[in-house]
Order: sequence, then C-alpha cells, then structure tokens
Amino acid sequence: MLEPFLLTTCLSSTVQNMVCKLGFEIQDHFDIRKIVNEENKVCWSNLCENIVFSGQDLDYAQSVRQLGPVCEAVHKHITSLSDAEFEDAFGMYFQWTNNATLFLSVLDTIKSLNDAKISMSIMKMSSCLERSLGDVYLTVGKNCPFLLRDLLASSELVKVFSEPVMNILRIFLGSPESLNLRNILWHGFASPHEIPHKYCSILLLLTVGLGQIIETYFHENKLSLEHRPYFVFHNLEKMCIFPDLYDEELSVAEKLIEKSKFVLQHMKPFWIEAISAFRQRRYADCIILLLPQLETGLRLIFTIANKCPYRMLTAESAHLYTTFDEILAKQVENEFDNQVPQILGEPTMEFLWDFLNHQEGPRVRDHLSHGEIQLNKFPREVANQLLCFTVVLLSKHLETEHVLTQQDTSTLQPLIAATECYMSRFHPIALLQNQLLQCCESLRNWPIPSLSYFQQVTGCGEMSELGVTFIHEITYILSLLQLQKDDRFHIDDINSWLLTEKWFNNICTLCSIHIHNLYCHRRVLEAVGVLRKVVKQCILVSDNVLSISEARYKQWLDKTLRSRQRQNYLRMLSSIKALSLVLGLIVTLMVLDLHNIYKIAEQTPLEYNKYLRYAKSILQYTENLSTCTSVDKNRWNEAIELSQKNLLQIRIFIEKIVPSHTIQQNRA
Repeated sequence: MLEPFLLTTCLSSTVQNMVCKLGFEIQDHFDIRKIVNEENKVCWSNLCENIVFSGQDLDYAQSVRQLGPVCEAVHKHITSLSDAEFEDAFGMYFQWTNNATLFLSVLDTIKSLNDAKISMSIMKMSSCLERSLGDVYLTVGKNCPFLLRDLLASSELVKVFSEPVMNILRIFLGSPESLNLRNILWHGFASPHEIPHKYCSILLLLTVGLGQIIETYFHENKLSLEHRPYFVFHNLEKMCIFPDLYDEELSVAEKLIEKSKFVLQHMKPFWIEAISAFRQRRYADCIILLLPQLETGLRLIFTIANKCPYRMLTAESAHLYTTFDEILAKQVENEFDNQVPQILGEPTMEFLWDFLNHQEGPRVRDHLSHGEIQLNKFPREVANQLLCFTVVLLSKHLETEHVLTQQDTSTLQPLIAATECYMSRFHPIALLQNQLLQCCESLRNWPIPSLSYFQQVTGCGEMSELGVTFIHEITYILSLLQLQKDDRFHIDDINSWLLTEKWFNNICTLCSIHIHNLYCHRRVLEAVGVLRKVVKQCILVSDNVLSISEARYKQWLDKTLRSRQRQNYLRMLSSIKALSLVLGLIVTLMVLDLHNIYKIAEQTPLEYNKYLRYAKSILQYTENLSTCTSVDKNRWNEAIELSQKNLLQIRIFIEKIVPSHTIQQNRA
C-alpha cells in the first residue's frame, strides 16, 4: 500500500519555470503577419530572430522568453480561424506527415479548452512529427536516430531545413534544457493545467512551416518523400488474458480514480479522459493518456519503496529522468536492489516487461511515442489489456478510508485473478517454450509411412533398417538422460516412448511450467538464444518434410512422378522415420536443457563454454538438415549421414556429464 504522498506538481522548479512562466514574461504584442504572411507562408527568418545564444550554445531560457509573444500571436490567429479557413490555409502542408487528419483535428481540440485533450494533442503531434522527420532524414541519410533529440541534432535534417529551423524545434521538443514538451508529457511529469495552450498552436504552425520547406526542397532536388510502414500488432490473441471491459467495469474504474493513491490529484483529468476515450472507442487516445499515468503511478511506488522522493520530479538537464527503464530495473543506480518487484510481485512485473520492454513483445509505449502506430487502427484488444491491468493497480492502492462495495469487488475479481496468475509471453524463455510446442505439433503431423503403404509404393516387403538403427542409438541416449535422476523426466518404456501421445503430453506439460525469468543472467539469455535457433531450424525441417511429402504423395497418386523424382521419394520414405526420431530427441533435449538453464548458466566458465559448443553443434546440424530437406535440395541420404554424426556428438557429450560408474551399471 502506498503511503500518503502529496504533490501538486511533478516538474522541478527549473522545468516548471521554463514551461509555465518564461513564455509569459514578455507581454509585447507581436504582429502575426511577421510570422504568417498573406499567402499563409511561415516566415522562418522572422521566427528564428527570436533564438538567443550564449556563446556557441543555445540559450533555451532566453529563447523561450523571446518566443512567448510569438506563440501568443500564433495562438490567437489560429483560434480565430474556422475549421474551413484553417484547412484551406494550411491543410495541404500537413500532408507530409502522412497524418493530415490528426493535425487538422487539433484546432477543435484547442478551442475546446480541455487541458487534458490539448496535452494529448501535443503528445500525438510530437510523436507524428518524430516519425515524419525520420522519413525525411532517410531520403538524405541512412540509419535514422532512435531518439528525437538526436534526430533534431542531425546534419541530415539541417541539410533539408537549415540550422535555425532545427534550433526552433529543439527549443520546443528536443532537449532536457528546453521546453521538452514531448518528454515531460510522454513520461507523465506534466499535468494538464501546466501546459500552455499556445504551445499546442505553435506546434501546428511549425508543422505547416516544415511542410512548406519540404515542398520546395523536394521539388528542387527532385526527391519524393516515402513513409515507412506502420508497426502492426501481431498475435493479439497471445496478449489477451483479461475479459472485455464494459460499462460496469468502466464505472468501477471511474470510482477508483477518485479513491486510489496510485492517482495523483493533479493528474486526474488525464485518467478521466482516458476512460472517456475508451468508452468512445478512441483506443489509441485512451492508451496515449494512460501510459504516462501508469509511469507516474509506478514512479510514485518506486520513490517510496526506494526512499528517493526527489526522483518523483523531472530531473535537471544534467541527470536522467526516472522512467520505466529505471522503475523496472533490477537495481537503483547500480548499487541497491530495486524494491519495486517486492511490492508489485512477479506476475505484475512480468506483465510490465512483456508489454513495455521485451524486444519481441508489443512495446506499446515505444511504438506509440515514436509515431510508429497508425492511431485510427489501434486495436481494442491492446487497449483493453492495458486498461484492465491499470485498473487492478488502482484497486491495490486504495486510500485507507475507502472500501469497495461487494458488488464492485466482485466486478474486479476476474481482472485481479488474471493479473495474479500472469506468466510472461514475450520473454525469450517463454518464446522458446512456445516454439517447442509448435515444433511438437508439427512433428505430430509427420506422415510416417506404414508397412503396407511402403510396400505399395516401393514394391518391397521390408522397410529400411535406418529406423531400427536410429531407435537403438536414441534409446541409449534417453537411458542416459534417465540416469540423471531428473524428476521432470521419467519414461516408463524408453523403446516406445518418443513421438507418442504420451511424449507429446509430457512435453506440453513441461512447456507450460513457469520458469523464473526476471533479470536473467546474460549467460541464461545467451544459451536460450542458441536453443531458440535450434528449435527454429527444427520447425523449418518439419515444414519441409510436410510440404514435400504432401506434394510427392499427390504426384504419386496422379502418376506424374518422373523416374528421378520417384527415386528421391523412396529415399525420403526410407529416411522419414529416422529423421522424425532424431528431431523428437532434439526437442526432448531442448526442453530438459531449458528447465536446467539456470544450472547450466551457473557452471564454471569452462563447463559453460563446453555446453555452448555442444548446443551450437546441434544448431549447425539442424541448419544443415533444413538445407538438405528443402524443396530445391532433397538430399535425404546426406540428411541421414548428418543425423548419424549428430547422434554420436550428442551421445559423447551426455556420456561426459553422466557419471561413468552409472553408465557402466546401465550397460550391465
């Protein structure tokens, strides 16, 4: 439970002065026609005259002070226009952003005087500008910087827009010493009432001005602006653990906003607007508002748990802000253990890492804040999951005097239960478990030829002895594994176990067991990375076999196989049983290694490196096997030779890790 922590702002005194005061100190009237001429062209030279330098460096404070009257004039001008006048004057100059509709809609938002919506518009515009400026960058350079700050400081954009224009953008968006509107909003430091509306208006006009420069520059240099494709969420069903939210749950959420210590008083308008956006099916808006507040609430937990209240505020320019990266880290300032995991619990931490941090996860905040998502196509499923999760956090940090009604508690129970039993889906360990299940399912579908079918196709009375030979070798390897006395690995009848329904059920059970994955050691991630590559190749081999066998069988029925193809088909039929057993063994080994991954990582450097070489030898085998079994290769004899060598390598390695006297007893 959070202790009372009264704050009226999350901005440090310097940042608050920069954002809320400096731009209002000069009250002079500024002629708008010096900035926007009669032809609605932005006069950058007049705008840039207000930039102030201190030696060679930008003086951000003085520049913000000088630009204050300019922003005021722009704000009055823009809000004096009707929607039609605004679109007629500026609409075409928003096209370069690939999201003109967003920028055109901001006028109504500014006129609404809704602080939360205006702040949200700045967040949306800044992320869209970042993405679009990155697209411009890629027309004249390579390897676009990931951070907006670095993008705005790049020589490539200076080449297109000029240094003074980029300095203007830095003053509003691009440095911790500046207004830094993007970061203080996206990281949940600024409350709605702290952001002057005129800064939303000036961003609109700057976007227009950039569009006008681009039009001229691209025409003169015969260039065209190509936009990178948007990020698309895949495997949405994999993310969904919570039930759908409807009016009853949303009403409880609105009550919790008023009662929970997780919500700072001055941030409530953001929370209320987020729920409203979800009700109105504006799912991107909901999450854009929600994520910074989730970060703020978790930062509050972080500062209390780790006894560092000063980190609740925006840091001065010489220090980093306390963001999700620090809040979810293992240690605080690389010295003390972070206490947040102790308070939140492992399932909650795994959810946060899954949705925010893991490279192969949805990384919702990164993609949204960097403008990589098409906002009008943001999926309800993702919004629903994040909102449900946040509602649970609200419920867990109620004020002492507030108690939910029995009905409200009952409404929240499914959400709480889903959170408490959450297991990672996007950590490399979890992804490996899913790959193993996928591989098993694929192997299960292999068309192992029956004796009668084999006789029918080949005209021979006996099947190849390869299967028998491989069974003998694999049985011996499995018996060695049995001797390791691993409780998770028990076989009643080794000779008839592999690739049976019992084997499949055993593997599925093992792959469903939760394996601790928070703050894995580098060695664990390295070993898991190799295992994932092995299983990926096994899946490729299985797909190859399934594809070829289906095609060849159809050709055989249609009697369209040429002589050479027929011989190749016979070789495949002779090999398929043996290959399936080898892949089944490899899957078994990968599952057992995964469950012993922490023991493997804790070995001496010498022993760990031996294991890594062994795992990479299996990877090399599976890579070669996927090549041999591909449609354009069909080298089945070579595949069998590779498999025999691989089994020998596996046996030698396992014999070394099983005590020799135990092996001798087993042979006896």
